Amino acid sequence: MARIVSLGSALQDIYLVDRDDFVASTIGGSSIFGKIEIGTKVDIDKISYEVGGGGTNSAVTFARTGHDAFFIGNISHDPVGEAILAALDHEDVNTSYVGFSRRGTGLSIILLDMKSGERTILTHRGASAKFSNFDPKILSDIDPDWLYISTLRGDLDTLEKFLTYAKAFDIKVMLNPGLLELESLDRLLPLLSNIDILLVNKSEAAKIVPGKILTELLAHLANYCETVLITDSASGGIATNHAETYRFGVYEDIKVKDTTGAGDAFGSGFLAALANGKSFKDSLIFASANSTSVVVNLGAKRGILNGLGKLHLMPIQKVDL
Repeated sequence: MARIVSLGSALQDIYLVDRDDFVASTIGGSSIFGKIEIGTKVDIDKISYEVGGGGTNSAVTFARTGHDAFFIGNISHDPVGEAILAALDHEDVNTSYVGFSRRGTGLSIILLDMKSGERTILTHRGASAKFSNFDPKILSDIDPDWLYISTLRGDLDTLEKFLTYAKAFDIKVMLNPGLLELESLDRLLPLLSNIDILLVNKSEAAKIVPGKILTELLAHLANYCETVLITDSASGGIATNHAETYRFGVYEDIKVKDTTGAGDAFGSGFLAALANGKSFKDSLIFASANSTSVVVNLGAKRGILNGLGKLHLMPIQKVDL
């Protein structure tokens, strides 16, 4: 068991699920989601209220797998914020260091086509748009073993402060940057040497380093930090810790219901297993299983595993980097 801090966003996810009104169409070569006429009323088949955001998603994985989990992120004193706090308290996630903002708690409306699993997300970041109110010195009160950072909405100043503090006090760091962080590569690249584990998907990796195939991207990213994980959707992914390199497929060939939180489940699942003493290979397997379990459920948290069940074999092969 480890003490793990999740730094990132907290959102209310409201799902509007329908089987015939969100049918995709093509206009001008682009896929358009939901052919709904302006001014009309649409009857939705199902509505579901969930808690999302990379910070809370990862914190729940850590808590369910037996770690002391802490969430650092911003919400507001409103009904949405209260619902998020209640959900995290139910999962035994420590919320003592949550920040409160007047901007209103973040909210996403997710339009989900029940037939295809395709979705469109309308997001108001609200309180989760900013992280500059957090001082990394709060980590001294928590004394964590690991700091897991998901997107900070391009706030490189706060990211740099936390990474610098973590390195100075021997706190290990896993980073899952977002698109806004990747838009500032001149500032992000020098910071990668301060992290222990980097998680990106294939398209994100291609924004950081040259290369078109996974092995090329991994080889280049491995020059920046010790452990690199690159996911590639239904094709699985590739990972290295310099001592071992694995190419892996998906845990199960299943019908995807909702991909929300899949990346969070993979990254936090990997760290949860690794911090529990699992091998590099077994941690990748648990990460894949956690992600698979999430995408067959509605919402980012329902399918998160507790790490107690026995996992079956999956396509994973040791390769040379």
